[in-house]
Amino acid sequence: MTVHPRLSMNQATIKHAPLDEALRLTREAGYESIGLWREPVQAVGLESAARRLADSGLRVSSLCRGGFFTLPEGSERRAALDENRRAIDETATLAAAGAPGSAAVLVLVAGGIPGGTTDLAGSRARVADALAELAPDAAAAGVTLAIEPLHPMYASDRAVVSTLKQALDLAEPFDAATVGVVVDTFHLWWDPEVFEQIARAGASGRIASYQVCDWATPLPADVLLARHYPGDGVIDFAEFTTAVESAGYTGDIEVELFNEAIWATPWPEVVARTASSFDAVVAPALSAVSA
Repeated sequence: MTVHPRLSMNQATIKHAPLDEALRLTREAGYESIGLWREPVQAVGLESAARRLADSGLRVSSLCRGGFFTLPEGSERRAALDENRRAIDETATLAAAGAPGSAAVLVLVAGGIPGGTTDLAGSRARVADALAELAPDAAAAGVTLAIEPLHPMYASDRAVVSTLKQALDLAEPFDAATVGVVVDTFHLWWDPEVFEQIARAGASGRIASYQVCDWATPLPADVLLARHYPGDGVIDFAEFTTAVESAGYTGDIEVELFNEAIWATPWPEVVARTASSFDAVVAPALSAVSA
């Protein structure tokens, strides 16, 4: 199997694979890059995870995830911010351990509206406050905080940042190397302003990550698990990918799938199907230049 050199296997796609298996399967299939998640890294310990990543020869395209800092001031908010500082340190360590071209990118999911409240505006304001507090730590570590806008159906419980415009508005007070954005097709395909905002993100050098997966209906009962292989739904990946390329993004491209049926499939099959779906609908819009 030939794998496109810019394709990265986001670890969530093979969610139940331990870190060693995820690294082995990804490398043996011919991938050059992997997107890691904090929980499998923490399961073996950061130093051990860094050694295993280095031994694999893979680049790391991002670490998921930080964020969830919409709580009002108090001990829980302080704990959340401290947890994000740990995530920043983990991101720097893993990027240093990965193969050349690794990205020190920490994906941020903002968090939802605090329980028992209807304070959407306040929640969004607290995201801005958190970025202001964490940006110096990220800059010192050489890490990019990548704000990921999520589809509006997740605004109540996962991310009060729903559009790329909102994410860019939050990022713009900071240096582009310190705070950027994630362009995720699943979350942004519906937005009539998305291509204008992708161009805006490119002009300011703020596209820190590009993630691809598809949207198909009907949605499952748990809408978190609604992601499909590229090409299995309604998203125009040629249009999206051309826009991201035109905006100047040349980094790795992650396929990140949350889907019970995919998670129940043998991991080697998922790794192979991810590569073939990427080749079919994403790769044709890419330049021939490797990451």
